[in-house]
Amino acid sequence: MQTNIIVATNNIGKATEIKHFFGPCFNVLSLSDISIDVDLDAVEDGDTFVDNAIKKAEFVKDVLKGSNYRDFLVLADDSGIEIDALGGKPGVDSANFLGRETPYAKRFEHILSEMDDLPVEERAARFVCIMALVCPCDSIHTFRATLGGYIAYEPQGEQGFGYDPILVVPQYNKTTAMLDIEQKNAISHRGRALTLVLEHLDCGSKL
Repeated sequence: MQTNIIVATNNIGKATEIKHFFGPCFNVLSLSDISIDVDLDAVEDGDTFVDNAIKKAEFVKDVLKGSNYRDFLVLADDSGIEIDALGGKPGVDSANFLGRETPYAKRFEHILSEMDDLPVEERAARFVCIMALVCPCDSIHTFRATLGGYIAYEPQGEQGFGYDPILVVPQYNKTTAMLDIEQKNAISHRGRALTLVLEHLDCGSKL
């Protein structure tokens, strides 16, 4: 029997990455798959990644009430990049950094200009991901994972999305945008958080 999950995101790249992670035992649908158009940005106003992930998951769960998908689990994430040299910014404001509509190329340019002369040892940064899972009984579970590395001197790579082109993963000496999806899912903050979700879902008594 398949486990039914709705991924609460309007980000096509993120939805694709998450759906790719789950196997045949899961029926994973995105909001676009079920023609649900909601403004998740409006509820993404929490002070922490945990706040935002829970807000998005609960919001979508409420939207689905009365629909054919009311008995689905809802999975939402909030993620971003923390850069030590910038005092942890963009952090929880990663999606809105310099304005929601600002192209990532402009964001990269700003970040790299702020860190222009810093050596590698002072360019530490990490991706953070919080997954929030809301079950049909309305119980909520959260899962946290990170991926550490350092900020590149220039954007590199065409894979992935968001800040992937500027975070170098030391074990590969590549940005996450240079990794294929299997490599990325194996080590990424989102992949690690999803692994925790899968471990949780294997224990039905927790739902």
